[in-house]
Amino acid sequence: MAEVKATAERVIDKPSDDVYAALADYAGTRAGMLPENYSEYEVLAGGKGAGTKVHWKLQATKKRVRDCVLEVTEPAPGTLVESDQNSTMVTTWTVTPQGAGSSSVHVQTTWQGAGGVAGFFEGTFAPLGLRRIHTATLDRLAATVRS
Repeated sequence: MAEVKATAERVIDKPSDDVYAALADYAGTRAGMLPENYSEYEVLAGGKGAGTKVHWKLQATKKRVRDCVLEVTEPAPGTLVESDQNSTMVTTWTVTPQGAGSSSVHVQTTWQGAGGVAGFFEGTFAPLGLRRIHTATLDRLAATVRS
């Protein structure tokens, strides 16, 4: 089993505090900014930042749907970590100031992939699909904080 990694990044023309607040608002803005790959969204505990527990189904491909129950931590300022309780998947969101009134948002998801031939294909193609999903989420985050 090898670690599989998918990343995406975007600069958003809003201050980092505003962007982070929107991203950490699981009870409000987060549900509205997720692309169609996400379904059955539900906040199970908390709702803002650390201590939040959230459920969703992530449809990565036509055949691949992950049932996720995520525990949210904030290990450092500007950082949210979503750890799936049903798998090894961990998504880290990092928001940093980028000049006057702008922010850089970096998202990285890692998990332990399959071994053998299946692992080769997973390691090759899964990051591309998840990067598209992350990019769509970042686009929606940017649109949300601009409105």
